[in-house]
Amino acid sequence: MSATENRNISRSTVNRLSAEKVTLAYDQRVIAEQLSVEIPDNSFTVIVGPNACGKSTLLRALSRMLRPSRGRVLLDGQLIQSMPAKKVARTLGLLPQSSIAPDGITVADLVGRGRYPHQGLLRQWSTEDERVVRESMTRTAVAELADRYVDELSGGQRQRVWIAMALAQQTPLLLLDEPTTYLDIQHQIDVLDLCAELHEEQGRTLVAVLHDLNHAARYATHLIALRDGAVIAEGAPNDIVTAELVEQVFGLRCQVIDDPETGTPLVVPAARKGRGVSLGKAGAVAGEAS
Repeated sequence: MSATENRNISRSTVNRLSAEKVTLAYDQRVIAEQLSVEIPDNSFTVIVGPNACGKSTLLRALSRMLRPSRGRVLLDGQLIQSMPAKKVARTLGLLPQSSIAPDGITVADLVGRGRYPHQGLLRQWSTEDERVVRESMTRTAVAELADRYVDELSGGQRQRVWIAMALAQQTPLLLLDEPTTYLDIQHQIDVLDLCAELHEEQGRTLVAVLHDLNHAARYATHLIALRDGAVIAEGAPNDIVTAELVEQVFGLRCQVIDDPETGTPLVVPAARKGRGVSLGKAGAVAGEAS
């Protein structure tokens, strides 16, 4: 790519991370077409939507794990696919939906791998790396597991270890695909509180896929609602989360009230009788969707 083309790309984007008219597919199965999103800098952006709507696929494209069939993903004004892998890894961290640790690796060693983008021929492991790893484990409540093997841990413990590794990478942008998976309600809130702290106190830009709409509405500063690979609405939760939007995106009748703790939108599903759903009808719908 020429310097002129790079300058033109730099002028075409306002924020550090964006996707422009991308088509996303696995083999011949198209998930999204002509999809454009721009992640506001210094935001805590949350992507929501029903199963199989393209949330995780979009996150994979934004992180360079999936190459768009058409369109482009830009990071700092450059085509992300053309950037050196290590440069991307120093700018953008990713917690994927499913992570598999190498056999026989300890928690401390796995978290330490988050420091890889900062290593080089002239810079090996340092006291700064050691400090960052310890701090990351402490913040995710896994410090006491440092010497344990990762494959010995529960699902929730492993999830927190992977989050610690992503934190140790110390990137200004952090992408998290369903970071609260496997966690009980207390640890779900702990992780989301930590994300909010990283955003508010450290100025990091976070992008997360969440299934829980109420968690999304409580923590996000910017919400993107997807359905069938298309953006249905985006903006601040207080501006876009309505009963009509929830029904349009999720097919769920509900009321939206103010959360008594935060004042953010709180989705209250209609009672079963109010939704007019019988067990037989629900079963039939589930069968059609499978």
